[in-house]
Amino acid sequence: MAGENREYVFLECSESGVRHYRTQKRVKGQNIKKLELKKYSAKLKKHTLHKEKKK
Repeated sequence: MAGENREYVFLECSESGVRHYRTQKRVKGQNIKKLELKKYSAKLKKHTLHKEKKK
């Protein structure tokens, strides 16, 4: 099934350390790397780099 290869991961702000976002990530396959996305941090009121963290 399509949902079997995915799991939830949290995106943590690299500057404030707060986890604002939850997203799904593929867990099987080649070249699976940790997510790094620029997202909006409401605490800092600007876009910052968010890195993947497990629960």
